[in-house]
Amino acid sequence: MDTPFSPSETHGAARLAHWGVIRATGADAASFLHGQLTQDIENLPAGQWRLAGYCSPKGRLLASFVVLRGSADDLLLLCSADLLAPTLKRLSMYVLRAKCKLTDASAELAVVGLAGSNALASLEAASAAPGTVLTQPQGQLAVLPAVAGCARAVYIGAAEALPALPPLDAAAWDALEVRSGIPRIVAATVEKFVPQMINLELVGGVNFQKGCYPGQEVVARSQYRGTTKRRAALFELDAAAQPGQEVFDAQDPGQPAGMVINASAGQPATALVEVKLAALDEARLHLGAADGPALRPLALPYPLPSAAE
Repeated sequence: MDTPFSPSETHGAARLAHWGVIRATGADAASFLHGQLTQDIENLPAGQWRLAGYCSPKGRLLASFVVLRGSADDLLLLCSADLLAPTLKRLSMYVLRAKCKLTDASAELAVVGLAGSNALASLEAASAAPGTVLTQPQGQLAVLPAVAGCARAVYIGAAEALPALPPLDAAAWDALEVRSGIPRIVAATVEKFVPQMINLELVGGVNFQKGCYPGQEVVARSQYRGTTKRRAALFELDAAAQPGQEVFDAQDPGQPAGMVINASAGQPATALVEVKLAALDEARLHLGAADGPALRPLALPYPLPSAAE
């Protein structure tokens, strides 16, 4: 029997071992990242976080980040742990003479997901607005958008400094992340999407006024010519889905209609899926094959533009 998703009952802390941390320090750290990412990093205030993408010259996403600015010359980039090493290596190739040091800080900084108003209240963050970064005794707390009324935050720092909180099942945290509609690039989806295909600009991850970065012309062209015919949509299903797995339209089974971006386990499971907008009109999408498990649409927490926009 399916267990309904109950965000109001979600409360506690989960160690997010599948997230990693890149630290950027130095007088040129912000300006260097500004020239590499889709976000305006130079004007990111201390005590704030923003989403950002890192694109290939063809505009395809190599990684996505939650970028925290704790101080003027110290930034943290949270990304999927399975692509941290190649992303760090690639970024480091372009530092050249910039006064910026990039390091893998995952070993020293734990990433912990907090869910529920009581969990945030224990860190005096219950009233903090999403986008805020709060300094903690041995770390930082990034307040995320709530999902269906469930408050969320990510703590980055010494795990032992956190107050005692109920353990949160990893699948419960993943379900909140997927249902937020905020995409996260993982190793299986590197170079599969331009930002608009996974709604990155709809959730604030692309700044179209900031100037050049790798792939900027492709991303801008997709935006202003209205050529985006694929978007991220939310579904539930009665089978496990994996990032990078293809989905098919029962009315056009000869080729894939989309790809899973992120997914969570559970009964039912949830998945954020990049899909042709034309295939969203009817419940006809299936996982893995045209006769595979059916995808049942769920509402995203933000509206999608139409194919004509």
